Amino acid sequence: MAIFLLGGLLTVLHAVPALAEKEFSPSSVGRGMLLVASPTLDDPNFRESVVLVVQHGPEGTLGLILNRSTKVLLSEALPDLTVLKGTSYRLFAGGPVEPTRLLLLFRLKEPPTDVRSVFDGVYVGGTPKILERIITQAKPTETFRAFAGFAAWAPRQLEGEMLLGAWGILPPDSIGIFDKDPAVLWSDCLSRLQAPRGERVAWSVPVLAERAP
Repeated sequence: MAIFLLGGLLTVLHAVPALAEKEFSPSSVGRGMLLVASPTLDDPNFRESVVLVVQHGPEGTLGLILNRSTKVLLSEALPDLTVLKGTSYRLFAGGPVEPTRLLLLFRLKEPPTDVRSVFDGVYVGGTPKILERIITQAKPTETFRAFAGFAAWAPRQLEGEMLLGAWGILPPDSIGIFDKDPAVLWSDCLSRLQAPRGERVAWSVPVLAERAP
């Protein structure tokens, strides 16, 4: 599997600033937000998923599913990258669209010029050189995740799903993305959304809202 970067795919979408209020509406979705699947969402592609919005604008939305770790080692997906030999980095399933496209998500102190910002300190894109530098000479807190495929919504599609109760929304969280166990990320996010009203961050509509037929 060769490395492919978001590049031109991302440039056609316009960024929307991430918000941090206590309550959100579907129109508040923006780059860096976390989409949390409702317990009623039965689409097998997104059931019990947490999705990082990497781009959102009038042309649609792109995201990466954060909690679908696969059994595939990154060294197997990128056999020509010698720095990966003998490492235990896993490939994540980023979404149902273009599952052979490999996307890199980084948390970096000083980003190079060939990455795109998702939110403060977190970037998508890059080259094998960035990967090699992080593996061999990582600075404190720097890390990465590799994803096969991505999620995509047509214009207004995501907003419509949120109005049906399919998704809750949380603000950017690099610790949850890179440092928490992916196996418990969805349940942790759900607990935050179901906290008492004065403490919760945001839930677009009631958690148990039924989806339209």
